[in-house]
Amino acid sequence: MGAANKVPGVSGGIVAFVGGFYEEFIYSLQKVNGKAFKLLFNGRFKSFYRYTNGEFLVLLILGMLVSYFSVSRLLDYFLERKELFVWAAFFGMILGSIYYISKDYNHWNKKTIMYGLIGLVVGISISFLSPARENDNLIFIFFCGIISVSGMTLPGLSGSFILILLGNYVLLLVDSVNALYKTFADILQGDFDFVYNAKRMDTLKILAVFTLGSATGLVTLSHLLGFLLKRYKAISTAVIIGFITGSLGVLWPWKRTLYKTDDMGQFLLDSNGDQIVQNYQRYWPDIWAMETWGAIFFVIFGVFVLLSLDWYGKNRLERKQIRANR
Repeated sequence: MGAANKVPGVSGGIVAFVGGFYEEFIYSLQKVNGKAFKLLFNGRFKSFYRYTNGEFLVLLILGMLVSYFSVSRLLDYFLERKELFVWAAFFGMILGSIYYISKDYNHWNKKTIMYGLIGLVVGISISFLSPARENDNLIFIFFCGIISVSGMTLPGLSGSFILILLGNYVLLLVDSVNALYKTFADILQGDFDFVYNAKRMDTLKILAVFTLGSATGLVTLSHLLGFLLKRYKAISTAVIIGFITGSLGVLWPWKRTLYKTDDMGQFLLDSNGDQIVQNYQRYWPDIWAMETWGAIFFVIFGVFVLLSLDWYGKNRLERKQIRANR
């Protein structure tokens, strides 16, 4: 989920959905409420741990943190050098996830079809929005945290792509994470000179505010989604299927990045000296090019990864049922 959340266009919620623990994830987050904090403040740590499904949440969050400093850094490397193949693999994973979610959905009727189409239109519309400029205002950063966490809780809605639209993807998911990584490395080496590095400290402050906003959004959205899944599960799933299908436009592998320019045709740069993304120009690939066939291979590989997760989820459920029958 950590790796998926960092890639623009990919939703960590899809990983949870396909992995078979999406509802457990949402309902566990719902347990982070007033009663949980009361148990915590009263020193009843074991009761707090059990009440919030602590083992599940700790393992999940730990896995995501490890991902940010390992898998996601590997993804950064390949996005720079083999961008087409990375997009192709994730495009295949989204295709696989649409099949996975749809295959057992037997509630299609006039009402759910209408909601599915609404999700489809919204998903397609988001893929054609243009990114904004970078903004490091702390109130806006907190808002970014609330919005971006939607990728963890809403399958098909990519939090990182939302950050691109808000103009803060590089600041919050690249520069801030790299600053934190360097800070941990300095601390392990016994070097604390970074406290005198104004730029590093400002970036860490931005990351702290972003994390606080993400935690706020995570708990708030989980309560809303828990209510919708309990009362309107068929409609919610139809919207999710439509939305994920619409998000394929974001992940279409064959696209060129268009950068913002001024009236003189010069590229506009952000605070880090990087060119500012304006939008993406999608195109149909040359079917005879070797690179195209390489991308098609990775699309198939992405589908295979999702089908493997489906197989794992089924086996896990069967093992649980066998243990329960014993």
